[in-house]
Amino acid sequence: MEHRGEDFGLWLARQLDRTDMSQSDLATRLGLNRAAVAAWVNGSAEPRDETKRSLAEVFGTHPAPGPVDDRTRDRAAHRPLRWHHRTAHADGGREYGNAAAFAFDADVAVLAREATQNALDERLDTNAPVRVHYTLHELTGEHLSSFLKALRWDELRPHYDRAASAEQKVSRSLRAALDELESKNSLLLLRVDDFNANGLTGPEYQDGRFAAVVRRQLDSHKQSAGRAGGSYGLGKATLWAASRFGLVLINSTLSEPHEGRTERRLIGRLDLPWRQVDGEAFAGPAWFGEPDTDPAHEGVSRSWWADEETTRSLHIERRSGEPGTSFLVVGAHDASGDAEELRDLHDKVVRSLADGFWAAMIGGVVAGPLLEARVSAFRDGQVVVPEERVDPYGRHPALSRALQAHLDGRTVDSLTAQDQVARVEVPLIVTPLKGKGRARDKGREHPAVLLLTPAADADERHSRVVCMRGNRMTITEHRPRELPLGTMPFQAVLLAGYATEREGEDVALAERFLRASEPPEHDRWDRTEELTSLYERGAVSRLKEFRSDVDKAVRALVGRRETKKAGGPAALRELLAWDATTGSARRTQGFPSIRAVTARVEESGAWSVAVEVGLPLAEDPWRLTPVAKFDVRSGGRPVVEWAALAAEEDCRVEEGDLVVEPGVRRAVFRGVTDPATHPVRSGYARLVVEVQKARGGSA
Repeated sequence: MEHRGEDFGLWLARQLDRTDMSQSDLATRLGLNRAAVAAWVNGSAEPRDETKRSLAEVFGTHPAPGPVDDRTRDRAAHRPLRWHHRTAHADGGREYGNAAAFAFDADVAVLAREATQNALDERLDTNAPVRVHYTLHELTGEHLSSFLKALRWDELRPHYDRAASAEQKVSRSLRAALDELESKNSLLLLRVDDFNANGLTGPEYQDGRFAAVVRRQLDSHKQSAGRAGGSYGLGKATLWAASRFGLVLINSTLSEPHEGRTERRLIGRLDLPWRQVDGEAFAGPAWFGEPDTDPAHEGVSRSWWADEETTRSLHIERRSGEPGTSFLVVGAHDASGDAEELRDLHDKVVRSLADGFWAAMIGGVVAGPLLEARVSAFRDGQVVVPEERVDPYGRHPALSRALQAHLDGRTVDSLTAQDQVARVEVPLIVTPLKGKGRARDKGREHPAVLLLTPAADADERHSRVVCMRGNRMTITEHRPRELPLGTMPFQAVLLAGYATEREGEDVALAERFLRASEPPEHDRWDRTEELTSLYERGAVSRLKEFRSDVDKAVRALVGRRETKKAGGPAALRELLAWDATTGSARRTQGFPSIRAVTARVEESGAWSVAVEVGLPLAEDPWRLTPVAKFDVRSGGRPVVEWAALAAEEDCRVEEGDLVVEPGVRRAVFRGVTDPATHPVRSGYARLVVEVQKARGGSA
């Protein structure tokens, strides 16, 4: 994507610098006096087209006979790319690693969450989604050798060897990484591309997106109108933390020209502990780029405008000229240990994106989704796992249905059918900022939105509230307290701040308030130093009240009326219920639950039921006792006997108990009640079905 170039004087000064040519030298080449060249450089004058053609010939930047009108090309400096290592502090201080990298786990799930959040915060065209693409690429043999050569690995190796020779935590990890590279001759790259994003705009060293990411720590520099998910400036550190070598390459396409250019702004950054190489001490970080000739930064490696061949050799080429940034994590790994093979890592990234950003991937009738995400995997240029688009409905069908109904305006006040979504507002009281509230001013009310719908059969976790704000990244989830016995499995979404799709002062206040209550991981709303230092006393209490009001709203929605399952006469559905409890104790998330019951009353008066049970993972077999009760109008629920119990799917019946083997997540059994034990006729009472822990069984 080409843009008209920068001011002529700035462009000319840089070309003189890149060619080590003085203003007097240029004036002599052009047959002019030095004052004319000085006027061009300081911007007080500009040469005629004929002179511009001569300048193009002098610098070799534009094809003859074209003038230098666009100023999007620079004179090749013939300065080889190099690594610049920051020299040690004069006061003797040492850092044995980047502390920011330890704020998060070195986990690809954490990296996916933080990098995607940053991409969302930098969305350029708000009428189109940000598109992120995660590419895993394993290099071996000649492919690895070519990449290391392009990376100037021989220059880096002495620094790695010395950094790995110490006894600190980072040094031990580096030593293991170097040993594995030598023994396996294999290296994993993880590239994170975003499109329809701002890119790393701004100058090399002064304030801007580029310097915030490449040159600084704890500089968030978010410019997303208060909607940013991040606020600490720590999220970018996950990229370096996920590299076993502390090394990340960057290729950015800019939404605003810098030095008259927008495409292929490249630089590399390395984070190592303090080390001594050939008698010289180095502080830690290093940068890969072109040596700067500015006297204030002479010798520092700065970003450069790369050609396509260089980006290919470094495996950081971008698919298009659309603005955005590509980060290449060199030596990517998952420190959690639960994903080591290429396909497992691919699947983990897909799951992480679906869990953290399913809501951002859903659009409504008025506005489309905020995000699209894809993941692919290669080995030596060959496809291992084809490109997969992350599908929020596949991973979270009920939650996606709930948000879709809200965005399309299809919610209801109370549930009467399995596919409906109930909506209710829950007040959040935003405490005033210190010094800005009136006496006894409790705060400003913000109506958050709670959506609730029956859980889907495939949901592994249910009966929870998923909370979000801003760009609809999942912040936290919790199970409401004091749910009624026999509550149907459900999914709920809480939208606060800008996630409500509303504008207004209360929205902006709530967004800022909740963001201040989040720790660096952005995974809960709770007490933080920022919250207590910025807001009047009572801010933490308002959060607790908010959670309590959310729980009350959930209980009201699930307690209004039982959702009807399809199938069976309406009269029978009114008489049928199920209860996934262990006796009188409330069901917890780790106990089997009844997902569905279909039933009919036989001519004998017996109830015949087919029951589907959902089970959490367990190491031992589940042994459960199905119980049938009549919910009569007065008194307790009398138990009725089973005339017959039979296993239907993935279970067996032993001595009246249901036995399910470890690892089974779904089982179905069938039961017929004994009419002789009914306290009243079947049509005069509801049938309640429970599964209880059998004596001596697993729980």
